[in-house]
Amino acid sequence: MEDGAVDPQPDPENRQRIVDTARLALAAMNAGSEEGAVDRVSEAVAANPTHQADAQDVMLLLFQECSAMVTALNKDGLGPLGGPPPVKMQVYDDYGREIPIDEADPPVRTAVRTLLAEVHGDREAARTHIEIALANAAPAEMVTLMIQALRWTIRLFEECDTRDVPVAGWITSALS
Repeated sequence: MEDGAVDPQPDPENRQRIVDTARLALAAMNAGSEEGAVDRVSEAVAANPTHQADAQDVMLLLFQECSAMVTALNKDGLGPLGGPPPVKMQVYDDYGREIPIDEADPPVRTAVRTLLAEVHGDREAARTHIEIALANAAPAEMVTLMIQALRWTIRLFEECDTRDVPVAGWITSALS
């Protein structure tokens, strides 16, 4: 998978800033610091008030890469008889029981819907889910959404690594 596989930003400098911010957040999260991961994104956004869209772009980048990894993992995964099991999305409550997406907390619903939109190639719907969340969610819910995107990126990277499925170089450098 090429680093440019995800919707390249028209401004290469802006794209690099988004990738660098996502890389730092992933590295912090991988080191066990949810707070540090969110701080990396907050610092990047606060560093330049004209970059308020950066948090949205970081989340979209992470969900786009998650989508690319899900697609790559499912490409040949036919289950126990035909290869590794396909990747499926499940939502659990606080007690570990699987629940319908509509019963999940709002940030988790947003994360699932955003990833599903990306997996199905509807980048505009994915962007809309994030925009609505940014406009309406409390700060704590936005933190939860960012953490969810980071967790999924890490978990999918680990699965890709286990199955020798290539991922974007910036993700590999953040998590290796």
